[in-house]
Amino acid sequence: MDTTQPGDGMSQRRAVETRAVAWLAARHQLIDPAEAAPDRVLFARKALIETAFLVGLRARLDPEPLDGDYAALLDQVEAITARPSYRELIARDEAALLLYAGTYAALRLCGREDPEFRHVITQAAAGGYAAVFERIPYRQLDLLHTLELCGVYHTLPTVDDVLPFTLLCNGPNVAKLTDRDIYAITHTIFYATDFGLREPRWPRDFDPGAAVELLEALLVLTLGQENADLVGELLCCLLCLGVRDSQEARRAWEFLAAAQEADGRVNGPPGVVHPELAHGDDAYGHWATGYHTTIVAALAALLERSPRVMRRHRPSAAKPHLTVEEPLRRAVLWLADTTRRHDPVTYLPAAAAVAHAAEALGEPELARPLLLDFSERLAHADVDVWQGHGMEVVGEFAFGLRTHEITCASLDAFLKSAAAAVELLEEVPPQAACNVQRLVDLGLISPGCAAALGNEGADTLHSAPRTAAAGLPHAWKNYRLGHIAALVRDWTRAGRAQHRITRDAIAFLLAQQSPCGAFGHPACDDPATRERTMLSWTQSIVTALAAVHTTCGTVPTAPQPCL
Repeated sequence: MDTTQPGDGMSQRRAVETRAVAWLAARHQLIDPAEAAPDRVLFARKALIETAFLVGLRARLDPEPLDGDYAALLDQVEAITARPSYRELIARDEAALLLYAGTYAALRLCGREDPEFRHVITQAAAGGYAAVFERIPYRQLDLLHTLELCGVYHTLPTVDDVLPFTLLCNGPNVAKLTDRDIYAITHTIFYATDFGLREPRWPRDFDPGAAVELLEALLVLTLGQENADLVGELLCCLLCLGVRDSQEARRAWEFLAAAQEADGRVNGPPGVVHPELAHGDDAYGHWATGYHTTIVAALAALLERSPRVMRRHRPSAAKPHLTVEEPLRRAVLWLADTTRRHDPVTYLPAAAAVAHAAEALGEPELARPLLLDFSERLAHADVDVWQGHGMEVVGEFAFGLRTHEITCASLDAFLKSAAAAVELLEEVPPQAACNVQRLVDLGLISPGCAAALGNEGADTLHSAPRTAAAGLPHAWKNYRLGHIAALVRDWTRAGRAQHRITRDAIAFLLAQQSPCGAFGHPACDDPATRERTMLSWTQSIVTALAAVHTTCGTVPTAPQPCL
């Protein structure tokens, strides 16, 4: 299979790069620390090294000489770094070595060797602090990569030695990754692969397919959040790993092309610049919030077109067998036993979840004591009880009773009344399709009657997940187990049970189960509040795990009704 993109796509991406670099070059004075206000100097130094590095990579990845805007940016970098007021700061602030070494590396890559600049950097690196103070793993990779590009000798551990300690190489859970974590992952790949120019010696148990799967899962999240900066970095990572034939990469390109403004700028995410930094200067704020993301977009296009960056077919990741049977059974037992002690009017949804999950397990007898108890206590319930819970819950409860040949007079009357009301309709509203299908499955409406009303059934409602993945990290951070359970349920029903996002969400939920079978840790001391909260969480998670077990388990079951 050809992994290159069509010509029109390549030209569009080259245009993204051209416009982005033109926008950066038109504002080259803003990367000069000497021209920056005192509280903007550090920001200018950061922008300087990142701009310089883009130019250095352009010289390295494209065999053609620098021209136009790239050349103008290089001239600006060279002029700034030639000043003693800039380069001699290395000796006075060794902790910031990388801020300066990166600009020298860029000059060196572009053939603009500067012996004096190199001498100061070499002295600082050998001085017993700048290169040896404690750094987290991906920052250590940054140091090693920069020193390599500078051609500066050192005796530090190699990139291959550091990789086993990185977040990337230790199977992170997608649901738990913050923006800062994602940047750690992207930069690990940048430095380990030398921006696509080398194949690292990955740790023995590292799976490149799983790494690509992780990047694509993070693209789903960041595309949903419309974070162009992270989308761009993740896209660059796929390119650095040689992957071109990725559906998520194509979606990322479409997003970046649409996000780029007419003048070439690509807006960064909210909060990238502290509001006080701009001091009401709209022009500066416009640059400060967009320059990094614009650089990333240009880099992605450069990596895409470079003949020097490695290319390979997208590696596949092993799909583990999802087994939730035992956790689900324990949860059903706890939920059934605990729910019986409560008011059936309030906890009817929990009883419905027990019935549904027990059926999914192929062990309907787990729900029988609870169903018998609730059917007796609800035998004379008012119609408002059933109507208040809606057909989703009531229908599943009715399925459970039907399985055990249990009757409930008030429920039977309600269902017959609902069926009669449906038969009077001329057309079924789309949002009521599931409810009508339940009545069909219960034998209260004929399939022919439902078809005549235009009911398309439940399956069409699950062609795409109803719960967006973009909110998963926020749900994890705020311990919203119900939201995570809804995502697992909806993504599983949409055929995405084996997606990395779904699997990692399931893994997180399973880790919240107590030995008693309940899910969640309320972190409160009041027994009633604790039980009420765990009932709610366990009910939601039981429904989600039942969907997973039905889809991926070994027990044959009937098609899932939509809860």
